[in-house]
Amino acid sequence: MTEPAERLEERRAVLAILARAGVGELSAAWDGLSDKPEVHTLREPECGLVMARGRIGGGGQPFNLGEVTVTRATVRLSTGEVGVGHVLGRDRRQALMVARFDALWQSAAYRPMVEEAVLQPIRRRTAEEDADAGARAAATRVNFFTMVRGEDP
Repeated sequence: MTEPAERLEERRAVLAILARAGVGELSAAWDGLSDKPEVHTLREPECGLVMARGRIGGGGQPFNLGEVTVTRATVRLSTGEVGVGHVLGRDRRQALMVARFDALWQSAAYRPMVEEAVLQPIRRRTAEEDADAGARAAATRVNFFTMVRGEDP
């Protein structure tokens, strides 16, 4: 069954947020669940390499930047939802936790809890981190200008 494009984009955004979550944040949220559904692991966490691509200036010709380590996992809840987790690095537990919360987010019964207890705190934390990084980068900014010298004949 394919998801509508709007729902797919929303899920991609959720997975991007979950991938930036720390394993401690996810574990605490999971431990805080009062009625956890049964989780079956479909694909045990496994590590591999992915080629990262880049573009000069964000819009130039793509080029191979290098390989990065990625860990992935897939789970199915007892209610039928299938969740996937892909994270940078080798943290197998983090990949499993991302997959669990992806599956929970897809469930109408658990989505409000995932939004409130997991996604909102991660969004706030990452927004603060991004703002701090932006401020540090702005502090090192150098403005160059060119003066045109006119030579009188």
